[in-house]
Amino acid sequence: MPEHLHFPALLRMIDERSAAFRAAVAAAPSLDADVPSCPGWTLYDLANHLSEGDRFWGYIVLNTAPGDERPSKDGLAAPREREALITWLADSTEQLLTALREAGPDRGCWAWWEPLASPHTVAAVARRRVPESLIHTYDAQLASGSPQELPTTEAGDAIEEFLATVCTGTVPWPGEPATMDYHAAEAGSWRQSVDAAGSRFTRLTAAEAAESKPTAAIYGTASEMALLMYMRIPAGSLRMEGDADLLQQLQEWG
Repeated sequence: MPEHLHFPALLRMIDERSAAFRAAVAAAPSLDADVPSCPGWTLYDLANHLSEGDRFWGYIVLNTAPGDERPSKDGLAAPREREALITWLADSTEQLLTALREAGPDRGCWAWWEPLASPHTVAAVARRRVPESLIHTYDAQLASGSPQELPTTEAGDAIEEFLATVCTGTVPWPGEPATMDYHAAEAGSWRQSVDAAGSRFTRLTAAEAAESKPTAAIYGTASEMALLMYMRIPAGSLRMEGDADLLQQLQEWG
């Protein structure tokens, strides 16, 4: 997927999901509420993490180039009073969005992933920040007692972005070569292949998905598949065919 073609949509998704995150913070019983999907974290910890990430990547897209050393975070802590925290979160998102717009989608920058399927560009950073806001909004909603299904468009792209950024690399797979198919009902199908050369993915056509014979395959909605990839729901809650152990092996290898 050519990220720059979707750059305005990515910025809109970040803005919308960040607003949903702030709404969950505002609705929570306490900033000290535990986040069930992030063991050991309170809602405040989660908010601090997301705002720190927004400010960190806003700096990166304007001030780094591919191959630079990893920048250090400024260590600024978000305020602990709820109203001030919500304002801080909004300011953090605006800093990120302003930096992304100023840099433009094609500018190169530092990134932690291997640039095989996801390049070291501002567009790829924007695409990476969408699932950060998306999944952490779900986490915040869990903490406030009102988790919601992920929006289909954002969830569908989060699946492919995860495969491109997190799962594509050259670290050798320690087992026998294997293929894992992911079928999201409203968003399409993908295949992850692992072997001694590492991990890579392809998007499957409907015909390829119907005829494929992978090592294992898992089926769910786009929301369920994205939550599964980020280990927010157990694999047992989705339908799986083939080698039931492969998904756990991939998660542990990751």
